[in-house]
Amino acid sequence: MSAVGAPAPSATAPAPPAAPAARRRFPAGTVRGGAARVVLRAAAVAGAAVVVAALQGVHDPGVLCPLRLLTGVPCPLCGSTTVFVEAGHGRWAAALLANPVTALAAVALVCGPLGPGRRWRQLSYAGRNLLVGAALAAAWVWELARLGPLRS
Repeated sequence: MSAVGAPAPSATAPAPPAAPAARRRFPAGTVRGGAARVVLRAAAVAGAAVVVAALQGVHDPGVLCPLRLLTGVPCPLCGSTTVFVEAGHGRWAAALLANPVTALAAVALVCGPLGPGRRWRQLSYAGRNLLVGAALAAAWVWELARLGPLRS
């Protein structure tokens, strides 16, 4: 029943219009939006690399890796700081040679909005773990050959 004087609701009455959704300047699924986010990420990484390079130029702390410091054996992530220091100085080849896996991971994270991020999220947890494990194993072999017992 309806209240006195109020019209009864009609079964065919249109639904009230939904509130307009908040619009982003560049929608997430577009190349333009992805490119804008890649530029912002690249600027943040480049700025961080320049700052780290400047700090390292003022005060070089030496070996930062606890495993390498205590045992002389480098870990899979050894050379990651060097990647950013060398990139901050504009020495791209030296950055890539310091730890190629870290350099490629940084590029993948920066370019994530253009497609790699979506493909990463589509992987199963087992697939992600396998990929990370393989990357760490490759990085460790590289570092053992570069700094450790496999060095000739």
